[in-house]
Amino acid sequence: MTPTRLGRYDITGTLGRGAMGVVYQARDPLIERTVAIKTVACAALSEKEAAEFEQRFFREAKSAGRLNHPNIVTVYDVGRDGDLAWIAMEFLAGRSLRDLLDAGEPLAPGRIVGIGAAVADALAFAHARGIVHRDVKPANIMVLDSGVVKLADFGIAQLPGSGLTMTGAVLGSPKYMAPEQISGHKADGRSDIFSLGVVLYELLAGKPPFEGENLHAAMYQVVHKEPPPPSTCRDGQTNAFDAIIAKALAKDPAARYQDAAALATDLRRALREAAARPAGKTEAHATETSGAHLALSAAAAAPAPRRLRKVAVAGALLLLAGAAVLFWRPTAKPASAPTPPASASAPPAAQSAGTAATPTAAPPAAQTTEQASQAAERPTAASDTVATRPAERPPQRPLPRPAAPPTERKAANDAAARPAARPSDWRAMLHADLNACESLPVFRRVLCIEKARWRHCPGHWGEIADCPSSAANKGGQY
Repeated sequence: MTPTRLGRYDITGTLGRGAMGVVYQARDPLIERTVAIKTVACAALSEKEAAEFEQRFFREAKSAGRLNHPNIVTVYDVGRDGDLAWIAMEFLAGRSLRDLLDAGEPLAPGRIVGIGAAVADALAFAHARGIVHRDVKPANIMVLDSGVVKLADFGIAQLPGSGLTMTGAVLGSPKYMAPEQISGHKADGRSDIFSLGVVLYELLAGKPPFEGENLHAAMYQVVHKEPPPPSTCRDGQTNAFDAIIAKALAKDPAARYQDAAALATDLRRALREAAARPAGKTEAHATETSGAHLALSAAAAAPAPRRLRKVAVAGALLLLAGAAVLFWRPTAKPASAPTPPASASAPPAAQSAGTAATPTAAPPAAQTTEQASQAAERPTAASDTVATRPAERPPQRPLPRPAAPPTERKAANDAAARPAARPSDWRAMLHADLNACESLPVFRRVLCIEKARWRHCPGHWGEIADCPSSAANKGGQY
């Protein structure tokens, strides 16, 4: 029989019936507002059972009354009339999530994330105040016509320091309970996170993750079964939330989200990332997976032209640098004719250098490759003594050093017989020898210059102007 009045509230209709009682729509005459009154009938219970139910019922009012959050149903009043204990709470114009699921209305991923994140925010608020809901399920989640989500029914919530439970009974809905609750261990905030993960799985996959022919089969699956990813259970469902759901449904509480706020953050982040993808990638799991691979391939291939251009530019710069090094060195002075034998008035060093520049002089084997490369780098000229020499094939292995021509042996003998330079004229003789070296090819020119430096300033590797007088006095010894 429907009562006409409970406390000061006038009953105007029935909103629903639950396992513990009936929910009525009523009017508060004092402030003229519509409320919902939840009742629990204690008439069919023994005195002990009635006392336990009444204590749990009032505990809901205490726990919910401490929570003032936009996603938690507000409790206004509590009382008892005869065999009915009741709680007056805010009237919600909307439907429960259970009604939406039973109607078979598929929800978009954005709406699912909005519901899950709102419930997670409510749980984080309650857990921060030491309150565990212990019965998170679609029937206790209200979706208002305005789109606001409310978490209701803290009837079996566990208050800090409260030991009130039904002895020998498991409180909550088995399909949505955490494994530790079924095993009889103490529930904490991570148990609510598991239950919310079950709700999210059902919203995404279209079916609960744990189902059985009876209560025991369902409870066994909760403890032992690993459900498949929700994206594989419904065509066209995105896989963006699979990892989040898997973490929320971890059997070990230590492997789950430790904070409901972190779960809400990950849900909103995954939704933003899914929305940022191009259209069409979230229509089907296969399409999304292949699209992700294509996007990664395109991203990897996109910089290729830029890399090729950089490599080409770097190669061109290296070639230019090499050419600059080769052509920057001074070229040999052209010789109009073979150098005749040196006269008596010419310096002996000049005679030796001129004799070495004649085409009849056979270069050492180590110098042959260098001369060939230098001849290929310089422009061809009739007056170039190296260019007039036929191209020589580089030897495959080192050859014995040929004997010096008679002209070079004569120059060496003349240099050895030359008297030591006096301190007053060794610089002039050095410069004369250096000038004579300019008519030689590059490699031989370098050797000629170093021999002249060592002859006139032995033991000194610095500037000519810095040659010590003691070293100059030793000229002619090399």
